[in-house]
Amino acid sequence: MQKNTVVLGFSDYRLQASKLAAALQANYAEVHVHYFPDQECKLTLPTDLPGHVIVCRSLHAPNTKLVELYLLAKALRDQSCEKLTLVAPYLCYMRQDKAFNPGEVVSQRWIGAFIADLFDEVITVDAHLHRIDSIEHVIHTGRATTLSASHLIGRYVASKLDAPMIMGPDEESLQWVKQVAEPQGFDFCVAEKTRKTDSDVSIKLPAVNVQHRDIVLVDDVASTGNTLIEAAKLLATRAPNNVYCALTHALFVNDAYLQLMALGIKAVWSTDSISHISNRISLAKLLAKDVTL
Repeated sequence: MQKNTVVLGFSDYRLQASKLAAALQANYAEVHVHYFPDQECKLTLPTDLPGHVIVCRSLHAPNTKLVELYLLAKALRDQSCEKLTLVAPYLCYMRQDKAFNPGEVVSQRWIGAFIADLFDEVITVDAHLHRIDSIEHVIHTGRATTLSASHLIGRYVASKLDAPMIMGPDEESLQWVKQVAEPQGFDFCVAEKTRKTDSDVSIKLPAVNVQHRDIVLVDDVASTGNTLIEAAKLLATRAPNNVYCALTHALFVNDAYLQLMALGIKAVWSTDSISHISNRISLAKLLAKDVTL
């Protein structure tokens, strides 16, 4: 048992944080959050915390969580915590990585600086870094790393299907598609996407024969789900055997998941980076291997 380390979690991410603690052979403790009628929050921390605190919480629905993260980190520093690690399997505000129009704020830069100011070490999974070479260019702290869940997804798909075709819904998904498909010897391809607005996309499928084949749509994140939905609609016209979806971050805002399943998707498989009914793949061991104790 790691006596000088504790994994500190929140009730909304208790299962995953507890699994991380078990994988690290560390104790688990929890922050209690009380919300006042005006939605201000009061945090109560466990007492007698050790020198190394690992805060484990995914940062989807981020705005309130970022305030709580700030209060927590400052309180821990005030208690003379020697080392603060943030394990945030989903890292928020990474998609706005450049100003596309005059006056736009590049949130990736400023949220990265905000987190770096609070923590000595930051670990995340499949962060949205399409125009950035390394997360260390975004989070300038002692150590920042983004892990890939692709090999876990590939192994899970292989346990369920024989010789599926792995398909990415757009060109940006190619890096995940290859990492899922190649170690397992699966065929793979990617579609073309044109984005008009946040919720309006058009898809062009690649010129490959999918008839009577199991197709697995793979991506890093599903938010509105529109990209996967449009790809699934087009695939339905090409007579595949079954269509599945596999992804790291199951945001699925509003009724996105129900829309996708209504198209006849056989199953959706996601990691537990975000708690969702589709969770099948635990990240605990992957994350634990990267935490420095």
